[in-house]
Amino acid sequence: MTEPYVRAGKVNWIAKGSDVGVQERTLAPGQEIPWHYHSVITDTTYCIEGTVQVEMLGPPGQVLLAAGQSHAVPANRPHRITPHGDQPCRFLLVQGVGKYDRHPVDAKTWERPA
Repeated sequence: MTEPYVRAGKVNWIAKGSDVGVQERTLAPGQEIPWHYHSVITDTTYCIEGTVQVEMLGPPGQVLLAAGQSHAVPANRPHRITPHGDQPCRFLLVQGVGKYDRHPVDAKTWERPA
């Protein structure tokens, strides 16, 4: 059975509706939003402070975001978010538009954990 998802870092909800959510997130070095995908919504990350690393599968890729930069991960693309380097990162995470779902992914096999 899969462990329940626990939001890492500091989370400040800015807006939460039936089809969109906006969070301000702060991750310390070593913290992560683990590998997952959404079947409908897009995750858009806007870096506020530090450097945010967005890693993706299908195909593999990595984006480093400095303050003022953003990146959108479309539905059905596995991804994870971490701070890059030895400093925390702070960012806005905009999720939508559509019904929220979250599917964990094993990055080594691309399969959902059992």
